[in-house]
Amino acid sequence: MSFAQFEKSTGLRRFATANLFRRILGPVSIFLALTPSVIGGQTPAPPGPRFVVVLDAAHGGDDTGGHSGNWTEKAFTLALSVRLRSLLQARGIEVVTTREQDETLAAEQRDAISNHAQAQACLSLHASLSGSGVHLFVSSLAPVQAARFVPWKTAQATAVARSLGLAGVLNSALGQAGLNVTLGRTALPVVDSMTCPAVAVEVAPDPSSGETATESLNDAGYQAKVAEALAGALLEWRQNGLSESVHEVSRKGAHAP
Repeated sequence: MSFAQFEKSTGLRRFATANLFRRILGPVSIFLALTPSVIGGQTPAPPGPRFVVVLDAAHGGDDTGGHSGNWTEKAFTLALSVRLRSLLQARGIEVVTTREQDETLAAEQRDAISNHAQAQACLSLHASLSGSGVHLFVSSLAPVQAARFVPWKTAQATAVARSLGLAGVLNSALGQAGLNVTLGRTALPVVDSMTCPAVAVEVAPDPSSGETATESLNDAGYQAKVAEALAGALLEWRQNGLSESVHEVSRKGAHAP
């Protein structure tokens, strides 16, 4: 065999051996590239618990709510919802809103959006030209044990205890912000059909402003003060673990009539 023939034969063997190694090691290298955490003895960290807030801007469309001159409750609640949504999202909180524009929504639609979101907190946003400060209302329904299905009109009964806890956190945050707060319990047609911890938040004029009711409610500084306090309360509600995992009835849904 000549030197040229020997070199050609050796080169062919090297080429065949390289191809064999590529066939064997190719899948292994791909596996190593795709699963470094597994090979290293580590597993990917599980995602954190889901935390969702529902903001329900009351009224809208044909339903103006309270009104005086050019001021309407429907416009105020929508503006507050948009402002609060931005603050919460900036803090990494997922937000679901019932409306993003001036539109008419039935109570059943608001409740369906809220219950579908399986939220850990729901705020029904209102405004009032009378009274002062911020009024917090929790459903007057008597607490009941969770069930696979609950009556639609009284679904909130399974969450009342948590709603009272949420109202307490909101009350503390608003008070620390220097706002007057009034707490109460009453029948709440929209909230009563929600399965999440829910509080109706009614913003009334600032008594210390010296302005008329509409001037006070239109004051951007006052609106920002209320929104910041609400956002801080919801952040505390999440961080301190005061909201439980979504209630069983939230996962199954309320039974509509």
